[in-house]
Amino acid sequence: MPVIFLEFTVKQIGVLRYQGDFERHLHVFDRLGTKSSPVRTVSDLETVDALVIPGGESTTIGMLIERFGLLEPLRRRIASGFPVLGTCAGAILLANTIESSDQVKVGGMDIVVRRNAYGTQVDSFEADIHVPRLGDPPVRGVFIRAPRIVSAGPGVEVLAGFEDYPVAALEANVMVLTFHPELTEDDRFHRHFLEMVG
Repeated sequence: MPVIFLEFTVKQIGVLRYQGDFERHLHVFDRLGTKSSPVRTVSDLETVDALVIPGGESTTIGMLIERFGLLEPLRRRIASGFPVLGTCAGAILLANTIESSDQVKVGGMDIVVRRNAYGTQVDSFEADIHVPRLGDPPVRGVFIRAPRIVSAGPGVEVLAGFEDYPVAALEANVMVLTFHPELTEDDRFHRHFLEMVG
């Protein structure tokens, strides 16, 4: 399959830099020739045109989002159309409902998620995920203490599933993945996010 390079007009992609694998996301965008920068503060947030909330520990990331004053500014920007991609813990934080949890969340997508749905760290696994929008070959999904999307509202488009549950979903300007695309060499989801942004 030929590789198609697209020209993205987005100025800057931000990657939330509190915890987790934010550096790998930055490396992917660098490899794609797209400007990216870490985001920690409100002033950082104001300089970017889109944001990735990476994997990590969702409770800790949520507390830091609140502590650094980003919670309400981020909610307002998402409501106004600001593009956001959440992977693993990021998907939890972007869900409107987290099962059996009152942790801090950003919200923005009409989904219900279950934390650590596949087990603990030792139960982490990889699987081939067929994503019709991205074509062949399948995406290799790396699931590390992964959440599960247990239900999705009518406005949510399921992009891919695994074991009868969504693992990739899109609603307006918010995209979530319950796995880690940045841990493989396959950058198609990052490209898809850039297309959505641009």
